[in-house]
Amino acid sequence: MNFLLRIAAYIFHPLFMPLLGVGTYFVVTPRYTEPQFMMAKMYAVIIITIFIPLVSYFLLRSLGIVKSIHLSDIAERKYPLMAQCLLILLLMKMVFKPYDDPELYYFFVGILFTTMTALILVFFSFKISLHQMAIAGVTMFIIGLSIHFQINLIYTMAFFFFVNGLVATSRLHTKSHTYPELIGGFFIGVIPQLILFSYWL
Repeated sequence: MNFLLRIAAYIFHPLFMPLLGVGTYFVVTPRYTEPQFMMAKMYAVIIITIFIPLVSYFLLRSLGIVKSIHLSDIAERKYPLMAQCLLILLLMKMVFKPYDDPELYYFFVGILFTTMTALILVFFSFKISLHQMAIAGVTMFIIGLSIHFQINLIYTMAFFFFVNGLVATSRLHTKSHTYPELIGGFFIGVIPQLILFSYWL
């Protein structure tokens, strides 16, 4: 159990959640997408939301700005969250368009607002759970897809709710976060996605 809880923090790391949301969208959408077009989008998400942040992390670590990828210290979160905001804006500008990909475009608008909220809280010395924030946002997006396309995703949603609980338990087990930090992360992840439903549902 200890191993499962610890590995969950790596499998469901915030860096992988945008890719998980986009991948789930392409799997469940009834809208036909050219395979080459789909793969191009997926590669862009991998490069911009995973590869570049990882390279940036090693750069920040070599400069002594961050100590670990978990960003346990509140002060360490400032520059990675700023960089994440810029990368999400780049993704929205270059990859996803509001008229071509409204679901994914507003998914990333939600991620942008969520990340900005987390960044603002850093300046008030409040550390929220980025893990919980990320998986909660993806979960709300999946619920939106089920409503939008009128398809039964009950098992997918059940899986994501289970993962939310697993991530929360993992963060508590490793003493990485407190209950308020987890609850704050959950709502900061969910609320922007929920508000943006009105733009694409």
